[in-house]
Amino acid sequence: MRQPAIPRKTLHNELVTLLRKMIMDGELVPGSRIPESRLCDLFGVSRTPLREALKVLSVEGLVCLLPNKGARVVHVTRKEMEEIVPVLGILASLAGELACANFKADELARIREMHTQLVEHYRSGNQQSYSEINRVIHDSIFEAAGNKALSDIYNMLQMRLRSIFFVTPKVPPQWADAVADHEAMMTALEDRDGARFAGIARRHLRHKADMVRIALDTLETRADAKDGHVGASAS
Repeated sequence: MRQPAIPRKTLHNELVTLLRKMIMDGELVPGSRIPESRLCDLFGVSRTPLREALKVLSVEGLVCLLPNKGARVVHVTRKEMEEIVPVLGILASLAGELACANFKADELARIREMHTQLVEHYRSGNQQSYSEINRVIHDSIFEAAGNKALSDIYNMLQMRLRSIFFVTPKVPPQWADAVADHEAMMTALEDRDGARFAGIARRHLRHKADMVRIALDTLETRADAKDGHVGASAS
C-alpha cells in the first residue's frame, strides 16, 4: 500500500527517520542494496530528497554510498564488532562516572523508575519492551553525564550495531546476567560510586558482544542458505 506523500517542508527529516527505522527494524537488511525506485514509490518522493536522506544515513554509518551504483545498508563485520564493543564499554564507563558526579535527584529517581520497569519486563519475558526501556536507561545516563561529544560518539557507534539486532533470538543469551548487571549498576548510581559503575558497565558490554556474534552467525547462515538455494536452482 502506498503511503501518503510527505509534506515538502519536512521531507528531508521525515525520510531520514523513516529510512533509519526501516534499517533498525530489519526491513532493509544489512548488506543489501537500497531499492531507490521502490522507496520513491512507497513514500511518494523523487530520487533527489531520497538521496539526500541517504547521505545523512551514510554519515551515521548506517548506509554506504556506492559511486554511480546507489547505496547499500552497511553490514558490520566481526572485526568491526570486536573493535566497536570495547570502545562502547569505555564510553559507557565514562558516562557513568560523570553521571554519578552530576546527577540531579529527579534524574536518578526517573532512572530508578525505568529500572523497575526493566526488571518487570524481564520477569514477564517481554524482550521487546525490555530492549526499549534498556536503551532509554542508557541514553538517560549519558544525558545525565552532560557531555554532548561523549553522547554523539556513543550514539554513532551504537547505531552501527543496532542495525543487526533484529535477527537475535527473542530470549537474549545470558539475559539473567544482564539484568543482574543492571541491578548492580543501579546500586552504584544511587551510591554515586562512579568507579564501581565503570567496572560493571565494561563487564555488561560483553552481553552485547554475545548478541552481536549471534546476529552475525544468523546473517551468515541465511546468506549461505540463500547461496546454496541459488546454486541448486541453477544446476
